[in-house]
Amino acid sequence: MPKEDQKADSKSGSSKWYLGSAAALLLLKGKSLLALLKFSKFGGALFSMAATIGAYAIIYPWGFAVGFVLLLFVHELGHVWAAKRKGLPVSTPLFIPFLGALITMKRQPLDAQTEAYVAMGGPLLGTVGAMAVYAGAYATDSPLLYALSYVGFFLNLINLLPIHPLDGGRISTAVTRWLWLVGLLGGIVVIIYLKSFLFFFIWALFAYDLYKKYVKQNKREAKVLSFTQNPVVDVQYLYEQGYPMPGPEHTRRLSFNTYSDLEGQQYVTVYMESLDVAQTFMLPQQCLVQDAWLNGVEHISTPDAYQLRLLCGIDYIPYENDKYYEVPASSRWKFGIGYLGLALFLMGMMYVVHQHIGDIRLR
Repeated sequence: MPKEDQKADSKSGSSKWYLGSAAALLLLKGKSLLALLKFSKFGGALFSMAATIGAYAIIYPWGFAVGFVLLLFVHELGHVWAAKRKGLPVSTPLFIPFLGALITMKRQPLDAQTEAYVAMGGPLLGTVGAMAVYAGAYATDSPLLYALSYVGFFLNLINLLPIHPLDGGRISTAVTRWLWLVGLLGGIVVIIYLKSFLFFFIWALFAYDLYKKYVKQNKREAKVLSFTQNPVVDVQYLYEQGYPMPGPEHTRRLSFNTYSDLEGQQYVTVYMESLDVAQTFMLPQQCLVQDAWLNGVEHISTPDAYQLRLLCGIDYIPYENDKYYEVPASSRWKFGIGYLGLALFLMGMMYVVHQHIGDIRLR
């Protein structure tokens, strides 16, 4: 990976100075920063971003660390933008040092076409971000910006490999699932080339998932999963009347009903008749609800109210939608052409940036 031309001791001294400054800032302004993060919707994203920048700055120059994390941020914003366009609620990006960044969808796509659309948003906006860095590098002839643009193109290209949970694996669902076989075989070549344990781990999980899905499909039994929610309910009026409250170890089966809205989002409502309580939860995916349970109670007593936190569990079997992968031929062609075109463009830009970096080294 290309690096900015700096002396090792200079870099080390600069890193120590910045780390010391950051520590002093946290000591002096810690309460203000914590208050900002506490009340900010993006507090977790900002904190994880700062931690990731600090982790990369231990190995690379600060300028490269900041630029690298910002490129990851732009890539994740592409997924957020695409998900919002499809009406899917998503979390803010979360950064994990040396692993990357991710967002979580609070509601899963109902078809392969939507899944591919959300997956495509990341590499598309990520490529735009890398192109902006390349334009800055071309204008200033900066080795640092050339290095960042190369890494940006490379990361988006790697993400297009047809391997779950990479973006390419999700885009493949709307093109053809035969691409997963290409990813399975091509992933071995990438592992040997990159010598990356992390990528081997991703590939191994993908291979095992394919094995379970297609090799053991006929032998597979329905697996019951659990979904937990801990709602807080106000029982002040019952407490004032001397109504007996359930103890912390109280468990029981709850009655429930389930339904889906017009957009396909499934909900379950559980009832605790003894407390006249009904709570509705959004389920993580389409499923067959088996049972609802109360697994304990936490008492919350304050001067103004008496509340109970109900530890509820929902047992369900995921619903396998046979029509999930049914995508119109025209859409398959559009995703296929866009997918291949973006991959070729990224490879071309990597070659162009590599030539620029080679020219700089020859000067």
